[in-house]
Amino acid sequence: MTGYDDMAAGPERLAAVLVEKGALTSDWLPSYEAVPRHLFVPEVIWPGRGGMNKQEERVVRGEEPAAWWAAVYRDAPVTTQWDDGTYTGPGRGRIPSSSSSMPTMVFSMLDALNVEKGHWVLEIGTGTGWNAALLSHRVGAENVVTVEVDDNSARDARRRLAGAGFEPVTVVGDGAEGYAESGPYDRVIATCSVGRVPRPWLAQTKPGGIIVAPWGPVYGGEAVVRLSVAGDGTASGRFVGSSAFMRLRAQRAARQHVREYLGGRDWPADGVRSTTFLSPEAVGDWHVMFAIGVRVPDAFPWVEPYDDGSYTLWLRDTAVTSWATADYVPGRVEYEVRQSGPRRLWDEVVAAHRWWEGRGRPGFERFGLTVGGGEHGGGERVWLDDPCDVVGVVT
Repeated sequence: MTGYDDMAAGPERLAAVLVEKGALTSDWLPSYEAVPRHLFVPEVIWPGRGGMNKQEERVVRGEEPAAWWAAVYRDAPVTTQWDDGTYTGPGRGRIPSSSSSMPTMVFSMLDALNVEKGHWVLEIGTGTGWNAALLSHRVGAENVVTVEVDDNSARDARRRLAGAGFEPVTVVGDGAEGYAESGPYDRVIATCSVGRVPRPWLAQTKPGGIIVAPWGPVYGGEAVVRLSVAGDGTASGRFVGSSAFMRLRAQRAARQHVREYLGGRDWPADGVRSTTFLSPEAVGDWHVMFAIGVRVPDAFPWVEPYDDGSYTLWLRDTAVTSWATADYVPGRVEYEVRQSGPRRLWDEVVAAHRWWEGRGRPGFERFGLTVGGGEHGGGERVWLDDPCDVVGVVT
């Protein structure tokens, strides 16, 4: 089969692509056919590309109907809102804040949810309403509760859902709190990412129930975790695949500018110079970032690119006490490093990378997550291969 971009856009062609990828299974095909994606995509969008966190220029349906249609029926995410709706200009805003997720991701997560007719389902993040409509067709709209924090998005989604013939319970509120009034639920699914699973989700899930949610450490990297909830209120399960979702609004973090770390001085300030043979290029892949983030808590990267293809990889801690830089220059095998503060962040990254290589370069599928219980109380424990092999803790 040829690439999707070479084909005529439309729901049938997208279905063929999703089936070929293994994302759209026979049991979800009837819901896909009954709930066309175009009914849940707004007039103004910023098309994305599968596997890339980048948005194209704005497309307005009334001005470019063919381009709009092609974007809707491409296996790629579509940004529908910037900066919580405060940006409405013709270009791109600062931070995308709502989207119609990549169809492959939508159906992969729905498959992981293992939802059946009659299940009571809580969805966190209504967004455009497409996922809620698919669930409504599968289990009955009367069995679906969907929570959206943004008033305008919730209103528009409710209108689209009604227009398609579905009326699930639609709630405007903080998704981190779930919706206890209609619980407990057999299944909980989040269409936004978290760095810590909100405890109300566990409390509102029946014993034996399943939670499917994108989870990622502070450092970066993210994957979908499938948790089984136990009778004691804990939950555990494996990661089932890579993801890249917008963060749950209640868990967004405001990052301090690098100037706050330098204490008002110019770089390199008091940074201690050293060199490294580990290329910054070696620590930038999504699954590697995930592994590093599990081992290097409360730190995050930022890339400062230059016109000649070189860049500076900045590392900073959330406590605003430590920073590091590693300068990448194409063609070199040794790279300059500067570090400052009580934590030597680049050294921590090097140690984490060495650990990852020593464990056989594990991908997402070898990691798992346990929430609550254990010697760490209400914390979260990331494990490798077996729940007893804890490799990282989020308190």
